[in-house]
Amino acid sequence: MKPNADDHWLARPTTVRLLWRVFAAVLAFTVLAQTAIGIKGYFGADGWFAFGAVFGFLSCVAMVLVARGLGFFLKRDGDYYGAGEDSDV
Repeated sequence: MKPNADDHWLARPTTVRLLWRVFAAVLAFTVLAQTAIGIKGYFGADGWFAFGAVFGFLSCVAMVLVARGLGFFLKRDGDYYGAGEDSDV
């Protein structure tokens, strides 16, 4: 896909790739920083290595699955707003 000059800078494929790389590097740095900084957990499991990264990822997956489930139950037909009815509009 050839980048278009009219695209917003966040919609360009090169920018998206760069952001993925930067975010992955920041995540890797924060996980590796835990080797140098001792973490004392309050509940036992939260003191494990990379617990925050794993917990954040699993929480994000759970939110996506719940949102998809809600979308399944809350979706409406394509003509929900009366596209098939006669109206003056």
